[in-house]
Amino acid sequence: MRIALFITCFNDTMFPDTGKAVVRLLERLGHTVDFPAGQACCGQMHFNTGYRREAKPMVGRFAEAFAGYEAVVTPSGSCAGMVRDYHKVLDPEVDPPPVYELSELLVDVLGVTDVGAYFPHRVTYHPTCHSLRMLRVGDKPLKLLRAVRGIDLVELPAAESCCGFGGTFALKNADTSDAMLADKMRHVQSTGAEVLTAGDNSCLMHIGGGLSRLRTGVGTRHLAEILAAQEGDA
Repeated sequence: MRIALFITCFNDTMFPDTGKAVVRLLERLGHTVDFPAGQACCGQMHFNTGYRREAKPMVGRFAEAFAGYEAVVTPSGSCAGMVRDYHKVLDPEVDPPPVYELSELLVDVLGVTDVGAYFPHRVTYHPTCHSLRMLRVGDKPLKLLRAVRGIDLVELPAAESCCGFGGTFALKNADTSDAMLADKMRHVQSTGAEVLTAGDNSCLMHIGGGLSRLRTGVGTRHLAEILAAQEGDA
């Protein structure tokens, strides 16, 4: 299968190790992963803040960059949702490529739940809003995590509650965002987890920043990084 990695501008700029983990994981499973150099922003930030005219050229550029691939994988539920749900809205003439969030690709397309990972830590999982409500990934990430050797996976109370990030929401509605974050952090701490994981680094950055400021000792790792981990490097 010809698989292309859509790293997203956010991960490329701030969390490049997540993209490397996706490639390492898929190559371990026997797949070749390309990185089309022409890829750029999917336009989500512009679209969500009302700049639809400015976002439209990005739709065509995205389709051109990933043309011909059987599957495009991204470590971001929000960007996957943007391409699948809104690229056609912005430009009905464009045919978006098949884009999958990582857990969707592994479970639904490749038919894999045990990826041979090893991560001997107490972990709790936060289902991000876009993956939960737009993509409806359901328990796919949990199926993958449950198959990880050495992991102590604990349920997160009120897991489906938003963490308060929401892109520019956290900036425009800071007080509300902070209150939502406080609730999420309280629930994370109640699990006794060493590590919080999710499928979107944006939410992990938001929650992780709060946990760090409180000196809780709870770390954050993207789902891809846990699934790519093996004995000796976890």
